[in-house]
Amino acid sequence: MEPARDPLLATTRRHFFSRSASGIGGLALASLMNRGLFAGDAAGPIGTHFAPKAKRVIYLFMAGAPSHLDLLDNKPKLVEHNGQPIPDEFTKGERFAFIKGTPKLLGSPHKYEKHGQSGAEISALLPHLAKIADDIAIVRSGVTDAFNHAPAQIFLNTGSTQIGRPSMGAWLTYGLGSESEDLPGFVVLQSGGGQPDGGTSCWSSGFLPTRFQGVPFRSQGDPVLFLSNPKGMDAPGRRRSLDALNDLNRHHLADAGDPEISTRIAAFEMAFRMQSSAPDLIDIAREPASVHAMYGTEPGKASFANNCLLARRLVERGVRFVQLYHRGWDNHGNSQDNDILTGLPARCKEVDRPAAALVADLKRTGLLDETLVIWGGEFGRTPMNEARNGSVFLGRDHHPHAFSFWMAGGGIKPGTTVGTTDELGYRVVEDRVHVHDLQATILHLMGIDHTRLTYKFQGRDFRLTDVHGAVVPKLLA
Repeated sequence: MEPARDPLLATTRRHFFSRSASGIGGLALASLMNRGLFAGDAAGPIGTHFAPKAKRVIYLFMAGAPSHLDLLDNKPKLVEHNGQPIPDEFTKGERFAFIKGTPKLLGSPHKYEKHGQSGAEISALLPHLAKIADDIAIVRSGVTDAFNHAPAQIFLNTGSTQIGRPSMGAWLTYGLGSESEDLPGFVVLQSGGGQPDGGTSCWSSGFLPTRFQGVPFRSQGDPVLFLSNPKGMDAPGRRRSLDALNDLNRHHLADAGDPEISTRIAAFEMAFRMQSSAPDLIDIAREPASVHAMYGTEPGKASFANNCLLARRLVERGVRFVQLYHRGWDNHGNSQDNDILTGLPARCKEVDRPAAALVADLKRTGLLDETLVIWGGEFGRTPMNEARNGSVFLGRDHHPHAFSFWMAGGGIKPGTTVGTTDELGYRVVEDRVHVHDLQATILHLMGIDHTRLTYKFQGRDFRLTDVHGAVVPKLLA
């Protein structure tokens, strides 16, 4: 007699669909036989709610939080009052990560100039971005709920400061699928020294099926660890072993009805296809010399520049969401390496040229109109000098009340600046853009109503924006 099954497990939404004739498992197996099943404008299990402006996203995430006051939000009054104690009205009842007592204002030592027909004010630390000022939209009114790196990074990516929720890339690939047959729908690239503080939670699939999680690629060696066949195993042998393994998994799927088994089958098949597609993808040495000169790339080396070029190659091949993480922006000023006079310019030099080149290259190849590019970190920096333990170096503490980022392509109104902070850059005073508003706007540009992209888990419908968020009309073309 068959043992009784857990009634809760038997009635979950995922197990119901995996049991049905047209369920998740059947769709996954069908997609392996017909790889074009989910391709096209309405690709994916759900599809768009209205006509999309963008079909893919490249998110350039500056892990550590770049200083808005030194890069994109010019504050002459802050410079004028440099070195003076900040008025109590700003900091009364405030809690900082490291600042103690009454801190002194810190005007930016870096000059700003207006650029392009739009007259966008951009720091001298970003000369290459200045050249594409009319192609981007600058947002100076970002606001977040967290002021420490890990929760703030997880919040921006998943809509929650706690781990366990699906990331933005996972939501988009769940909702729209991927246009690529031979590559994952969500790819992660890293530079600047390891993972972001939020770790793999930043690209997790959370409670969504694991096939929607981000897949970290490397820019040198095997694109994905253990992708190559071991010694003594050739392609035909690998194919035969996968066929046998898939047979076993199909039998298990029919018996257990667990949708994660279909995910496993799809993952094995994707890995097999990637053995031929991925090595060609990362071979950026084949790009023309003019492209390498544009990005500042050096084939064979791990760098943000190489990752930007890889990002373009990924979206060319139909990858839905590409996220680049570059560490090193935590400019507290407790050493020369992380102050705003030496450390910040070094980080800008690493990313400014390739980030601007990516936008220009996408425009050159005709991809920018349907590719949304985002650049920014998890929060801003204080208008005051941190001076931790009496440090003589200039630096800024974490600041959730105001931060800046820029966007380009994919339905974004170019040559515009949205939002205003007060004269010290401490708080937003016009066109506040909360993290949930940014998320809602990204989904909107991809043809998705953020209130309708949901997934039932533990008895309730979850979404990326939780119960918040509104599209930012001033960002839309």
